[in-house]
Amino acid sequence: MRNSTDFSPLYRSFIGFDHLAGLIDKASRADKQSSYPPFNIELLAEDQYRITMAVAGFSEDDIDIESKESSLTIIGTKQVRDKPKVEAGKTPRQFLHQGIAERNFERKFQLGEHVKVIGAFMENGLLHVDLEREVPEALKPRKIAINGKSLLPSNA
Repeated sequence: MRNSTDFSPLYRSFIGFDHLAGLIDKASRADKQSSYPPFNIELLAEDQYRITMAVAGFSEDDIDIESKESSLTIIGTKQVRDKPKVEAGKTPRQFLHQGIAERNFERKFQLGEHVKVIGAFMENGLLHVDLEREVPEALKPRKIAINGKSLLPSNA
């Protein structure tokens, strides 16, 4: 049984917050994402973030990163490789234990307003995706000077 939250009081009191209720509902769904691959989300500075994913066994060619509207999708697809041919004098690889998962994955992240993907790089089996919040100048706070008189035309 799924617990459902009633957002009707929110709709009566606040205009334009319906997308927030949708995000909360989406985050509370029972069909959670897989925990593979493990990842960290790091705050680097006030408006700078980094997602770090452990992608051992994947190369840059195996990973696709797409930013669309307010979501970030990272897809890892291992290329199907033919069985390696055994060269003369060498034996094929036989694993006694294979603990490094090389399965395909898809990880989605919901981005906040004005958060943009800056770039990505791989280092030591880790994929790093850098993000930054770019608040438009029109939305930034501004100082208002006190001039001593009204700048509006008077009706007198």
